[in-house]
Amino acid sequence: MARYPLLITVLMVLCLILMSPAAATLVLSDVSFTPNAPLSPGGQQQVVAQYAIIPSGSTTFACGHPLQMQTNMTRAQWTVQVTLDGSDAARQTASGSAAFVNGEILSYSTDHDVGIVVTIDGTVPADASGSLPVLTVNELDNAGNAVPGSILAISQPVAGSATPPATSVPPTLTPTLATTPLPKGSPGFAVPFTLTALIAAVIVLRVSLREP
Repeated sequence: MARYPLLITVLMVLCLILMSPAAATLVLSDVSFTPNAPLSPGGQQQVVAQYAIIPSGSTTFACGHPLQMQTNMTRAQWTVQVTLDGSDAARQTASGSAAFVNGEILSYSTDHDVGIVVTIDGTVPADASGSLPVLTVNELDNAGNAVPGSILAISQPVAGSATPPATSVPPTLTPTLATTPLPKGSPGFAVPFTLTALIAAVIVLRVSLREP
């Protein structure tokens, strides 16, 4: 009988590992600048960036993971438009150097296509030079820490700079990818892993019953 608590513990650990939420992937699909680069020190600038959300779990985005957005422009005004299957969904605004998007408004079942359009209207600092980060987006976990590999940064060269650094080149754009629905009846994690866990549990159980 002493073996059964150990067996139960093993099964619980396997379930927790398999059911832990996976971070979604944010993909930059388009970006535009008004006026066009290079940025003019002290001038007004608008940045419009479109992102597609590629789910890695049972939903399009972990509802407990917010998105943190930052800019080095001053007096920034933010508009974040969530899109659902090509139509406008939730919309929110913010002001200042940072904005946050609650993961709940990005979380849908994986048979939906979800994206966000981020618009920033701000001022290029008068003393800006080289390359200016105009928009940086990263996903935060439940503890408020940045999810590794989730940071996407957009920088632009500033007019008057002798040689804009290589990092000032806009990032390579990736076409928006459609999400793939999970198989019917799937609880939100990979089916092969689930089967492996169940098989392992049955084997352990049978061995435990055979031993005196």
